[in-house]
Amino acid sequence: MTTVNNSQKVNVIDAQTLQELVNQNEVILIDVREPSEYSGEHIEGAKLVPLSTFTADKIPQNSAKPVILYCQSSNRSGQAAQKLLQAGFQEVTHLEGGLNNWKQQGLPTKVNKNAPISIMRQVQIVAGTLILTGTLLGAFVSPKWLFLSGFVGSGLLFAGVSNNCMMANLLAKLPYNQKM
Repeated sequence: MTTVNNSQKVNVIDAQTLQELVNQNEVILIDVREPSEYSGEHIEGAKLVPLSTFTADKIPQNSAKPVILYCQSSNRSGQAAQKLLQAGFQEVTHLEGGLNNWKQQGLPTKVNKNAPISIMRQVQIVAGTLILTGTLLGAFVSPKWLFLSGFVGSGLLFAGVSNNCMMANLLAKLPYNQKM
Protein backbone atom coordinates (compact mmCIF):
# COMPACT_ATOMS: atom_id res chain seq x y z
CA MET A 1 0.00 0.00 0.00
CA THR A 2 1.25 3.49 -0.89
CA THR A 3 0.10 6.39 1.26
CA VAL A 4 -0.41 9.77 -0.47
CA ASN A 5 -1.38 11.85 2.58
CA ASN A 6 -3.19 11.29 5.86
CA SER A 7 -6.61 10.84 4.28
CA GLN A 8 -5.78 9.47 0.82
CA LYS A 9 -4.19 6.18 -0.16
CA VAL A 10 -3.56 3.84 -3.06
CA ASN A 11 -4.06 0.18 -2.24
CA VAL A 12 -2.96 -2.85 -4.21
CA ILE A 13 -4.92 -6.06 -4.47
CA ASP A 14 -3.59 -9.46 -5.45
CA ALA A 15 -5.03 -11.37 -8.40
CA GLN A 16 -6.59 -14.21 -6.37
CA THR A 17 -8.46 -11.82 -4.05
CA LEU A 18 -9.68 -9.78 -7.01
CA GLN A 19 -10.91 -12.94 -8.76
CA GLU A 20 -13.01 -13.81 -5.70
CA LEU A 21 -14.51 -10.31 -5.62
CA VAL A 22 -15.21 -10.36 -9.39
CA ASN A 23 -16.90 -13.76 -9.07
CA GLN A 24 -19.11 -12.40 -6.28
CA ASN A 25 -19.86 -9.22 -8.30
CA GLU A 26 -18.57 -7.08 -5.43
CA VAL A 27 -16.32 -4.66 -7.37
CA ILE A 28 -16.36 -2.22 -10.25
CA LEU A 29 -13.41 -3.27 -12.39
CA ILE A 30 -11.84 -0.60 -14.64
CA ASP A 31 -9.34 -1.43 -17.40
CA VAL A 32 -7.18 1.64 -18.15
CA ARG A 33 -5.39 0.18 -21.19
CA GLU A 34 -6.09 1.38 -24.73
CA PRO A 35 -9.09 0.11 -26.78
CA SER A 36 -7.01 -2.22 -28.98
CA GLU A 37 -5.47 -3.86 -25.91
CA TYR A 38 -8.86 -4.24 -24.25
CA SER A 39 -10.49 -5.67 -27.37
CA GLY A 40 -7.72 -8.25 -27.66
CA GLU A 41 -7.94 -9.50 -24.09
CA HIS A 42 -9.42 -8.31 -20.82
CA ILE A 43 -10.80 -9.55 -17.52
CA GLU A 44 -14.46 -10.49 -17.87
CA GLY A 45 -16.74 -7.76 -16.56
CA ALA A 46 -14.17 -4.96 -16.78
CA LYS A 47 -15.21 -1.55 -18.07
CA LEU A 48 -12.79 0.25 -20.40
CA VAL A 49 -11.66 3.77 -19.44
CA PRO A 50 -8.32 4.29 -21.27
CA LEU A 51 -5.63 6.25 -19.46
CA SER A 52 -5.19 8.42 -22.58
CA THR A 53 -8.73 9.82 -22.04
CA PHE A 54 -9.02 9.10 -18.33
CA THR A 55 -10.93 11.56 -16.14
CA ALA A 56 -12.32 11.05 -12.67
CA ASP A 57 -15.89 11.84 -13.75
CA LYS A 58 -15.93 8.57 -15.73
CA ILE A 59 -15.47 6.58 -12.51
CA PRO A 60 -18.31 6.06 -10.00
CA GLN A 61 -17.14 7.59 -6.70
CA ASN A 62 -20.00 6.91 -4.33
CA SER A 63 -20.82 3.35 -5.30
CA ALA A 64 -21.42 0.66 -2.71
CA LYS A 65 -18.86 -1.41 -4.60
CA PRO A 66 -15.16 -0.50 -4.51
CA VAL A 67 -13.49 0.55 -7.76
CA ILE A 68 -10.43 -1.45 -8.78
CA LEU A 69 -8.18 -0.36 -11.64
CA TYR A 70 -5.88 -2.52 -13.75
CA CYS A 71 -3.67 -2.31 -16.83
CA GLN A 72 -1.04 -4.59 -18.36
CA SER A 73 1.63 -4.31 -15.65
CA SER A 74 0.15 -1.93 -13.00
CA ASN A 75 2.09 1.13 -14.20
CA ARG A 76 -0.81 2.87 -15.97
CA SER A 77 -3.31 1.84 -13.30
CA GLY A 78 -1.02 3.47 -10.73
CA GLN A 79 -1.08 6.67 -12.81
CA ALA A 80 -4.88 6.50 -13.05
CA ALA A 81 -5.07 5.96 -9.27
CA GLN A 82 -3.07 9.15 -8.72
CA LYS A 83 -5.48 11.05 -11.00
CA LEU A 84 -8.41 9.81 -8.92
CA LEU A 85 -6.75 10.86 -5.68
CA GLN A 86 -6.07 14.31 -7.14
CA ALA A 87 -9.77 14.50 -8.06
CA GLY A 88 -10.82 13.87 -4.47
CA PHE A 89 -11.15 10.09 -4.15
CA GLN A 90 -10.08 9.08 -0.64
CA GLU A 91 -9.05 5.54 -1.46
CA VAL A 92 -8.18 3.83 -4.73
CA THR A 93 -7.17 0.22 -5.41
CA HIS A 94 -5.35 -1.29 -8.36
CA LEU A 95 -4.33 -4.81 -9.34
CA GLU A 96 -0.81 -5.74 -8.31
CA GLY A 97 1.21 -6.66 -11.40
CA GLY A 98 -1.72 -5.96 -13.70
CA LEU A 99 -3.04 -8.33 -16.34
CA ASN A 100 0.39 -9.94 -16.68
CA ASN A 101 0.25 -11.11 -13.05
CA TRP A 102 -3.43 -12.09 -13.43
CA LYS A 103 -2.52 -14.42 -16.29
CA GLN A 104 0.57 -15.77 -14.48
CA GLN A 105 -1.78 -16.86 -11.70
CA GLY A 106 -3.73 -18.87 -14.29
CA LEU A 107 -6.85 -16.72 -13.99
CA PRO A 108 -9.27 -16.43 -16.93
CA THR A 109 -9.45 -13.63 -19.47
CA LYS A 110 -11.81 -12.92 -22.32
CA VAL A 111 -9.78 -13.22 -25.55
CA ASN A 112 -10.77 -11.92 -28.99
CA LYS A 113 -8.72 -13.68 -31.68
CA ASN A 114 -9.85 -11.11 -34.30
CA ALA A 115 -8.63 -8.04 -32.39
CA PRO A 116 -5.75 -5.95 -33.75
CA ILE A 117 -2.32 -6.76 -32.35
CA SER A 118 -1.17 -4.80 -29.30
CA ILE A 119 0.17 -1.27 -29.64
CA MET A 120 3.60 -2.30 -28.37
CA ARG A 121 3.89 -5.06 -30.98
CA GLN A 122 2.85 -2.52 -33.62
CA VAL A 123 5.59 -0.17 -32.35
CA GLN A 124 8.14 -2.98 -32.54
CA ILE A 125 7.10 -3.84 -36.11
CA VAL A 126 7.12 -0.23 -37.35
CA ALA A 127 10.34 0.73 -35.53
CA GLY A 128 12.11 -2.43 -36.69
CA THR A 129 11.00 -1.87 -40.28
CA LEU A 130 12.17 1.76 -40.25
CA ILE A 131 15.54 0.88 -38.71
CA LEU A 132 16.11 -1.97 -41.17
CA THR A 133 15.06 0.23 -44.10
CA GLY A 134 17.35 3.05 -42.97
CA THR A 135 20.27 0.67 -42.55
CA LEU A 136 19.78 -1.01 -45.95
CA LEU A 137 19.30 2.30 -47.77
CA GLY A 138 22.33 3.70 -45.91
CA ALA A 139 24.47 0.77 -47.02
CA PHE A 140 23.31 0.53 -50.64
CA VAL A 141 21.97 3.97 -51.65
CA SER A 142 23.43 6.77 -49.56
CA PRO A 143 24.89 6.98 -46.04
CA LYS A 144 22.47 9.84 -45.38
CA TRP A 145 19.70 7.24 -44.93
CA LEU A 146 21.39 6.09 -41.70
CA PHE A 147 19.82 9.20 -40.16
CA LEU A 148 16.47 7.38 -40.31
CA SER A 149 17.80 4.51 -38.17
CA GLY A 150 19.36 6.95 -35.72
CA PHE A 151 16.15 8.98 -35.49
CA VAL A 152 14.00 5.92 -34.73
CA GLY A 153 16.60 4.61 -32.27
CA SER A 154 16.66 7.95 -30.41
CA GLY A 155 12.85 7.87 -30.28
CA LEU A 156 12.95 4.42 -28.70
CA LEU A 157 15.56 5.62 -26.21
CA PHE A 158 13.37 8.61 -25.31
CA ALA A 159 10.36 6.29 -24.90
CA GLY A 160 12.30 4.06 -22.53
CA VAL A 161 13.63 6.92 -20.42
CA SER A 162 10.44 8.99 -20.29
CA ASN A 163 7.88 6.14 -20.32
CA ASN A 164 6.09 8.03 -23.12
CA CYS A 165 6.22 6.47 -26.59
CA MET A 166 5.26 8.96 -29.28
CA MET A 167 4.98 6.20 -31.89
CA ALA A 168 2.55 4.27 -29.67
CA ASN A 169 0.51 7.43 -29.17
CA LEU A 170 0.32 7.93 -32.95
CA LEU A 171 -0.51 4.28 -33.65
CA ALA A 172 -3.26 4.35 -30.99
CA LYS A 173 -5.04 7.03 -33.03
CA LEU A 174 -5.33 4.84 -36.14
CA PRO A 175 -8.92 3.76 -36.88
CA TYR A 176 -8.32 0.02 -36.48
CA ASN A 177 -6.93 0.65 -32.97
CA GLN A 178 -10.06 2.57 -31.94
CA LYS A 179 -12.47 -0.33 -32.40
CA MET A 180 -13.66 -2.24 -29.38
